[in-house]
Amino acid sequence: MRLRLHKLKAGNKIMLCVVILLLVIYAFCLPDNLFNVPYATVVVDRNGELLGARIADDGQWRFPASNTVPHKLERCILTFEDSYYYWHWGVNPVAMLRALWQNLREQRIVSGGSTITMQVIRLSRNQPRTIGEKLLEMILATRLEFRYSKKEILALYVSHAPFGGNTVGVDAATWRYFGHAADDLSWAEAATLAVLPNAPSMIHLAKSREALLKKRNRLLARLYAENEIDELTYQLALSEPLPDEPLPLPQVAPHLVTQYYLQQRGTTHIATVDKNTQLYIESILERWNNEFMRSDIRNMAALVMDVQSNDVLAYCGNVHFLEQTSGNQVDVIRSPRSPGSVLKPFLYYAILDEGLLLPHTLLPDVPMNINGFAPQNFSLQFEGAVPASEALARSLNIPAVAMLQQYSVPRFLVFFTKDRLKDSNEVVRPLRTFINTGWG
Repeated sequence: MRLRLHKLKAGNKIMLCVVILLLVIYAFCLPDNLFNVPYATVVVDRNGELLGARIADDGQWRFPASNTVPHKLERCILTFEDSYYYWHWGVNPVAMLRALWQNLREQRIVSGGSTITMQVIRLSRNQPRTIGEKLLEMILATRLEFRYSKKEILALYVSHAPFGGNTVGVDAATWRYFGHAADDLSWAEAATLAVLPNAPSMIHLAKSREALLKKRNRLLARLYAENEIDELTYQLALSEPLPDEPLPLPQVAPHLVTQYYLQQRGTTHIATVDKNTQLYIESILERWNNEFMRSDIRNMAALVMDVQSNDVLAYCGNVHFLEQTSGNQVDVIRSPRSPGSVLKPFLYYAILDEGLLLPHTLLPDVPMNINGFAPQNFSLQFEGAVPASEALARSLNIPAVAMLQQYSVPRFLVFFTKDRLKDSNEVVRPLRTFINTGWG
């Protein structure tokens, strides 16, 4: 080998060095992190249902990148943008020559000839469109094909493509325009999203709606002509109207979503909350809030836990989150408070468990003084005598002090420290979770 290199002429040696240098540059020309952009904070429930989201730091609705692309959307995008996507290696020479011919014939730029892979590079670089930049995109596109599979490159494209306004990526666009997840797209909705990134600043829901509708319908016609959809599906898709305007994102468990946002931004969080249970509890709070409003009580909260698994199933930090007049954005569950009311149910449980009390046992609710300590109820009223279950439900202080006096403080402390309760799912761990974190 050394002999062969020695026999090479000086010019050939230089050429060989240049080739090796170019290969090294080509191998390392692609940055490790292709997209260095902030993402929205997304929170989903235990079943993957969207609870809510908080916008990215740059003011864009850009959900964290997804690894998959729904089938309907994939077929629409490839039919519209890059029919030979799975056949080329990042650059389609036929498409480039066709675009060059069209541009020369029209004396203006009417087509770029870019493949999906080249568009991923352009989106990641975000540089002005020039001939030099186009050549660089072509080189980087071929390099990108070595790093990722076709499915992964397509997922990068749909996750970072612009869809008009401050909506970026198909997951955010689907919720903003259609009010549901990308997996549930119809053919008409998928076709609408497929044509939007082509010129998102010129054609979108609020501008040139007729042009957008025509582009969508032309794409549907191509899908029908290529037997991607049958005639009935085609006719039904044509009859679907365009959405009128962007929709607000869901606001389920908004205080929990805010806590996740403060904890770690720009990622997708999976909560233990069940969306259906959450909505049911929120409706209950809404109904009771309307009752308590008559007494000028404007804040309510509820935490529902599964005592077997210690999972939080519903987290309602307050009511009317979007109102800012009565402190409704304050998370009542996590707000600092006296632990007295939190301990009342456990005191009731301890006395009931030992058979010292029954739910209908009458407890004194009268003025008392214990070595200078005079407990008061929140209402500053006295009931005289009240059933134990009602005293607990109404969180009355005087009956609780009477129960603690009967049970004794040292005995109550032992209740929380004895061995049989140290690791109890039923009592100790939910209490610790509630006091320490409020949401697990």
